[in-house]
Amino acid sequence: MRIAIVTFDGFNEIDSFVAFHLLNRAAAEGWRAEIVGPSAEVRSLNGVRVAVQQPLESANDADAVLFGSGRLTRQLVEDTALLSRLRLDPRRQLIGAQCSGALFLAKLGVLGGLPVCTDMKTRPFVEAAGVRVLDRSFFASGNVASAGGCLASPCLATWTIWRLLGRDAAAAALEYVAPVGERERFVAQTLDAVAPFVESAKVESAVVGG
Repeated sequence: MRIAIVTFDGFNEIDSFVAFHLLNRAAAEGWRAEIVGPSAEVRSLNGVRVAVQQPLESANDADAVLFGSGRLTRQLVEDTALLSRLRLDPRRQLIGAQCSGALFLAKLGVLGGLPVCTDMKTRPFVEAAGVRVLDRSFFASGNVASAGGCLASPCLATWTIWRLLGRDAAAAALEYVAPVGERERFVAQTLDAVAPFVESAKVESAVVGG
């Protein structure tokens, strides 16, 4: 299984790197999370240069696609040539966004009327795009998810692992990164935040499957 972490110039390091690290803690044959982007190298909002592992178009065939946030997101979502390189489908892919990454979900038409979570700075721009913003850190419906606030990124990664590999795999990945002395609480809190949305997705799948 392949997870594409879509990363552009001006990206927020927490959003891309926390998801990247936590997702790659999951142990499964053929499982890998990769930084994908529109060019060979992207530069973070604090000047960190990162070599992109796969081209942007590779997200179109990934099992899951996660958009991080960044200071250039509002400009990037208006770049029609850039967005035309993405052909995502929530019927066959998990698609998630962190903070201003919600603007990509809106622009790419994958929300289907769903509300999103985002950061406080981005909220007015998401609402201006006609999308309802929830006052919470994580929300998912079906195969689409969003997280609000940089430190909510473990929820997005946990949701992805849980949906694709199961709860035990998600818990094991969280245990690797949990603060010392707070492991049980951290793991339980993150799993509890995600659990209702995983269970609802199972119910939806069962209904569709008849």
